[in-house]
Amino acid sequence: MTNTIKYEVDADGIALLAIDVPGKSMNVITQDFMSDLEGLIGKISSDDNVKGAVITSAKPAGFVAGADLSMMLEMTSAVDKISREELFDKAFGLSRILRALETCGKPVAAAVNGVAMGGGLEIILACHHRVVADNPKIKLALPEVMVGLLPGAGGTQRLPRLMGIQMALPYLLQGKNMTPQQALGSGVIQEVVPADQIVAAAKKWILDGGKAEQPWDNKKFKIPGGQGVYDPNIVQTFIGAPAMTKKETKGKYPATLNILSCVYEGHQLPMDKALVVECKYFADLILGDVAPNMIRTLFVNKQAAEKGVRRPKGQPEMKTKKLGMLGAGMMGAGIAYVSAMAGIEVVLLDMTQEAAEKGKSYSTGLLEKAVKRKKMSQEKADGILGLIKPTTDYADLEGCDLIIEAVLEDVDVKAGVTAKTEAVVPESCIYGSNTSTLPITQLAKASKREDQFIGIHFFSPVDKMPLVEIILGKNTGDVALAKAMDYVAQIKKTPIVVNDSRGFYTSRCFSTYVQEAANMVAEGVKPALVENCGAYSGMAVGPLAVADEVSLELSYHVGMATKKALGDNYVAQPSDKVVETLYKELGRKGKKNGHGFYEYPEDGKKYLWPGLSEHFPIQDDQPDPEEVTKRLLYRQAIEVIRCLEEGVLMAPEDADIGAIFGWGFAPWTGGPLSMVDTIGVKKFCEEADKLANRFGPHFTPPALLRKKAEKGENFYS
Repeated sequence: MTNTIKYEVDADGIALLAIDVPGKSMNVITQDFMSDLEGLIGKISSDDNVKGAVITSAKPAGFVAGADLSMMLEMTSAVDKISREELFDKAFGLSRILRALETCGKPVAAAVNGVAMGGGLEIILACHHRVVADNPKIKLALPEVMVGLLPGAGGTQRLPRLMGIQMALPYLLQGKNMTPQQALGSGVIQEVVPADQIVAAAKKWILDGGKAEQPWDNKKFKIPGGQGVYDPNIVQTFIGAPAMTKKETKGKYPATLNILSCVYEGHQLPMDKALVVECKYFADLILGDVAPNMIRTLFVNKQAAEKGVRRPKGQPEMKTKKLGMLGAGMMGAGIAYVSAMAGIEVVLLDMTQEAAEKGKSYSTGLLEKAVKRKKMSQEKADGILGLIKPTTDYADLEGCDLIIEAVLEDVDVKAGVTAKTEAVVPESCIYGSNTSTLPITQLAKASKREDQFIGIHFFSPVDKMPLVEIILGKNTGDVALAKAMDYVAQIKKTPIVVNDSRGFYTSRCFSTYVQEAANMVAEGVKPALVENCGAYSGMAVGPLAVADEVSLELSYHVGMATKKALGDNYVAQPSDKVVETLYKELGRKGKKNGHGFYEYPEDGKKYLWPGLSEHFPIQDDQPDPEEVTKRLLYRQAIEVIRCLEEGVLMAPEDADIGAIFGWGFAPWTGGPLSMVDTIGVKKFCEEADKLANRFGPHFTPPALLRKKAEKGENFYS
């Protein structure tokens, strides 16, 4: 037996390799695992008593979840210390081992009991026969593209050879999941059997004369659906695929074009040469900036956040049993839904019973869809709905161990709600506010227990947005923080923890994206140019469209409140006049009333309002797209650095996680601080100075940035 794989040979001479990586709830591919697998392949091949082998998982959680991306990140950080030849050898490690597996001379079957992702699926594809448990919840996928990589252990070569190039591309380019039945229907696997029969079925295949040969190693093999550059079907596929891919990715994700190149070049070659081609394109991504940044933020740091890296030490687990949700509007209704889905009892309180019932109806609608799509039983949906109690009576909050308030963004209104709630709930109850802009320290003054008052800021729509921003007021205690983090873990969201400030972190920095876009509109830059540059920079939505989504009415009132709070310290920007003109003078509130930067006709697609040019005339000389894009991205990054400098942010990791998952900052960058490191801190600082000279002091580099530039430091070590 090895450290990561349990090995035994039965009386029939069949070796069983049960993967069990220690210290992991789900199997992942580590360096130890690769060494163990390589050694056991040699043992199977050389032992005359072994007729064949079955690879399965000893963990009930699933088969293999893919490579340990921390190991991949270590590889990217070593690129300056090793030669390209050494890097290629490291990158080719698993691919070489799996090729040895399929050419070992003994029949090898996979018995798959659960999720097989990335390298886990590549292990299965390298086996000669594949049996998967009959469970529609099992997902088989190659999701490497989601972190800027490609399947580098044969995935881009074996999958197209099994299911055909055209059918395989969506799974490679989009990381799509397939169920066992879908995999069976497309020829990726050979059997789907009850979960308790997978190993027996795999062994039976070997005993019945299973052959130790892959179809692609037969000289007469032809790829399903056609192959070769002269096949009309393949020609059409590869003519259209690059253009379609570039349209979807805006040219920001090199992994997609590398995947297409792997498939195009590799499918014309023998497998051994094809795997070398694949590894070269894989190593190219390792040497780049996109994959390392995405791996660090989207996987390593995100996973650390979800495991509670910011949770105070020494605090016992504090799961929420009964939640008091104050306010049944869009945010409150969404929070009630995700809480009930996590099995938490919810009291949904509003000013009228009609409003409270309407809030519950949001959950009803989502659950009805889930039942209709057969993703949930009616019985389970009814049980979830039964956890939500709509009410107007504060007495119903008795027994709540957590309160989340999402009422009108007004200090006095929130103070009144706080007083009524604290008169009913237990003294141990933690009070959270979902405010997006009002300082938590200020709101906590209405509480008798300021140490138990905390900000719990969700994003809309709550059921889809993965981030929760937890805000510490000046007097917030460790118990409140631990409670908030445990609640976020219960509802399966990703938390970041920040210190109090007007707009906190996400709202404050996100607003600069919209402000800079409006500044350019005021200057006479074409609105369409601004929007397209926002979209092609990799942001989730163009800045003017997202301003309408948030609502110009809210932007105006937040601006007025900020101006009042800062007094003489407030620095006016051209964007102020744009928002004031659209909302106050013209009554254009945004998407909610059908009129904002865009027009929203009931019977058609939205379009930019032509009247913008009447109020903000278009200048003759338009800036180039690079400059517009730079202004949009740099403006956000500079505000992020200010937040880090002021102590609003505790670490660069929180900055990048919050930016990508909170307001949709371009994921290909790894986040604003990863972007600055990639550009080069010194170069970024110099370019920010140039932007400040031309467009205003909001581009002035913060002292922290200048200090790092002078010392040659990055935000990430």
